[in-house]
Amino acid sequence: MKFTELALAGAFLIEPEPNEDERGFLVRTFCVEEFNARGLNATIAQCSVSYNRRRGTLRGLHYQVFPHAEVKLVRCTAGLIFDVIVDIRPGSPTFKRWLGTELSAVDPRMIYIPAGFAHGFQTLADSTEVFYQISESYHPEDARGARWDDPAFGVIWPVEDKIISARDRSYSNFEKS
Repeated sequence: MKFTELALAGAFLIEPEPNEDERGFLVRTFCVEEFNARGLNATIAQCSVSYNRRRGTLRGLHYQVFPHAEVKLVRCTAGLIFDVIVDIRPGSPTFKRWLGTELSAVDPRMIYIPAGFAHGFQTLADSTEVFYQISESYHPEDARGARWDDPAFGVIWPVEDKIISARDRSYSNFEKS
């Protein structure tokens, strides 16, 4: 696997390296030793799948606060998404900065999201599925979110007609400075 550090401190784009032949390919998408060798959290407490029926579906920006802050490894397994991460760690050199990247089922790239980041995505195709490996179990009391359109972040989402849940619409703007 090829690990490329992103512009936000501690985040990585991970590109699996397929072994391909006339039958198709086999690709390793996770290896504890490779994560540990780079000092990355390789704990997996749960895995989740998000299925999204329609293009334009926007989920996020979600995170869990300490002591249950999550590391996430995210991959698009069907369709296409615009994946967004936001550094919400006070004191970080990239605090309140965001980064967006396309992830798709035809390219096995993944994004490693450190603890202390908010995460969201918008689907760019119908019938899109996103697979998460998460370092912490879900703790509803520590679950939080920030608005997708928070001016503190200035995320530019690619699809104008957004499908957003009532829960995600109810989040306040991020207030930590």
